[in-house]
Amino acid sequence: MKKLYKDNKAQGSAELILIMGTVLIIVLIVGSYITDISKSINGQIHEAIETGRNSILNKL
Repeated sequence: MKKLYKDNKAQGSAELILIMGTVLIIVLIVGSYITDISKSINGQIHEAIETGRNSILNKL
């Protein structure tokens, strides 16, 4: 059975902080990417609605 040693230099805590920071950065990058995609889709839908509306109004 392995003995657990006390971590006097806080290496474990430093590694956890680095991992949490990395996860946070990844979440922010993915969130930014998803926001850009959503804005692009919203713009395309807006254009389609305007085109359809203008087409209907021109037929009147």
